[in-house]
Amino acid sequence: MVLYTCASGTSFGSGPGPFKHPCGHAAKALDDAGHRYEVKNVGGGSLMFWTWPTRARDRAEVKRLSGQNSVPILVLDDGEVVTGSGTIVKWAREHPASAV
Repeated sequence: MVLYTCASGTSFGSGPGPFKHPCGHAAKALDDAGHRYEVKNVGGGSLMFWTWPTRARDRAEVKRLSGQNSVPILVLDDGEVVTGSGTIVKWAREHPASAV
């Protein structure tokens, strides 16, 4: 499994709802469910205007895999792609590692 995240990586996944970072929230859910995964950080954050010129290049692999530029995305071992933190959290809860 590979979790694609922004430059913040797996940080800031705990805490109150509005303060959770989407990439960190997804990683925490995978950790809580007992999954082992590789993390790939990609550049081109949408809120960092200085990354806009290289965003398409930095996120080309994410776009190829998911059809979108946004992260987080989770690529399962069978090639299935799960997009968005909420969907990744739901997937992790429904597929704990012990049941895989």
